[in-house]
Amino acid sequence: MQDHPKGARDERVITNWDEDDREQWALLRQVLELHPVTLTQDELVREMTSGGTREFPEFDAIQRAIRELAGTGLLHRPGEDEMVRPTRAAVRYFELTGGAG
Repeated sequence: MQDHPKGARDERVITNWDEDDREQWALLRQVLELHPVTLTQDELVREMTSGGTREFPEFDAIQRAIRELAGTGLLHRPGEDEMVRPTRAAVRYFELTGGAG
């Protein structure tokens, strides 16, 4: 029995789930490396996209990552000041792992 469709490569397929996980880890790592400095959502978008983006997919991916990480308790939900802050648990995990994920 064949596991891969004819002509398929052995390369791993990147799913939306994988892309979201990568974006979340990149964003969390950026926030934790900058800690205790905090950035607004807009500043974080500029930081993550090397100067900002007007492209909806990139902006949306970062906004989704912030929402998901806040929902799982790794970031505080941005308030009216739109500051993105890590939770104490996220900071401690980052310290214990030496920044490794």
